[in-house]
Amino acid sequence: MRVLLVNTSERIGGAAIAASRLKDALNRQGVEARMLVRDKQSEQATTLVMPRRLRLRWAFVWERLCIWVANGFSRRNLWAVDIANAGADITSLPAFREADVVHLHWVNQGLLSTAQLSKILRSGKPVVWTMHDMWPFTGICHHARECEHFQSHCHDCPQLLRPARHDLSYQTFECKRRAYALSPIAFVACSEWLTTEARRSALLSGQRITTIPNTYDAQRFHPASKTAARWQLGLPEHGRLLLFACQKVTNVRKGIDVLMEALVSPRLRVWQEQLTLVVVGEMAERVTRDVPFAVHPMGYVSDETQMAALYQAVDAFVTPSLEENLPNTIMEAMACGTPCVGFRVGGIPEMIDHKVNGYVACYRDADDLAAGVDYVLSDDDRRLSEAAAEKATSTWNEDAVVKKYIHLYKSLFAK
Repeated sequence: MRVLLVNTSERIGGAAIAASRLKDALNRQGVEARMLVRDKQSEQATTLVMPRRLRLRWAFVWERLCIWVANGFSRRNLWAVDIANAGADITSLPAFREADVVHLHWVNQGLLSTAQLSKILRSGKPVVWTMHDMWPFTGICHHARECEHFQSHCHDCPQLLRPARHDLSYQTFECKRRAYALSPIAFVACSEWLTTEARRSALLSGQRITTIPNTYDAQRFHPASKTAARWQLGLPEHGRLLLFACQKVTNVRKGIDVLMEALVSPRLRVWQEQLTLVVVGEMAERVTRDVPFAVHPMGYVSDETQMAALYQAVDAFVTPSLEENLPNTIMEAMACGTPCVGFRVGGIPEMIDHKVNGYVACYRDADDLAAGVDYVLSDDDRRLSEAAAEKATSTWNEDAVVKKYIHLYKSLFAK
């Protein structure tokens, strides 16, 4: 069986990492899997680059321009929405023609338009679409937040500066509705939370929706010597280390403002002399201000071996994200035996079992987030650490995840 996975990027972003890992895992299980991307970051022969990349870049710019103009020339939420009005035709590529199953992942920012999605569905090939956020079943947003319009028909989008009855969300919703009517799609959600949201959507009414989590590389992410990892990375050998990591630290969705508020909470004063905050991500140095602890900014880390060493070196991982599905970072940290703290949002409560392998704080509650950090840092007998590693190996192991996907592929291919 030949499977073609399609994603905008190969390694940048959570969806890209998840798709790349699935591609490699499928190949190890005997499935001939290749990945088609616009942006390639490795030398792997199983990852193919879209031709005519200059045209794809123009599609990306054109989409942003259309959103900017329709939004009254405002940059508000310019990167929070996608309208899929331009993209590439992948149906003419040899990799598409040779595939038995086409497996879509995150295909935004000029990779696929709704018109090209229609061509894929008209081809008659079985299509699987792993949803890494809400965009496949909303009009234009990746996270609907408090809006419930997607349950009937998107309109008056609150993420636009000038919402209207027939705004971009309404128009794109209509384009998706017409495309989805052409042929069934097997939608996959990475979390039970996203499955529940998808089943509430009018766009996916009658469509097949399955829950299959992402997986991780157990050869890289596993418990190891904390002392050795700290020495390797040049981190403090003594005291407690708390890790905060994301692609871009200043991204409001990642909750940096709430984290800063939590770090000055009286609950954490007891750790003031012995705690170091390790920050990973673009603009990490911004966090050094107004933090009552030592801060070790490391910038953006793309190497997975180095990230694994970071998880192994620290005592806890905090993810104050305000919008999430099934974060790879939590999965990786727990696989390394590092307890995590996060908010009760999205799929995070499915990953962290409260006070068993980490701490789930009340949404946007900085004081409760601080309480969670204090709780996991007090894990002197490593009970939380052992439970975190056990949860990772039993829930997100490669064999279990790949078997579910192979079963899904075969069921579609047989039809």
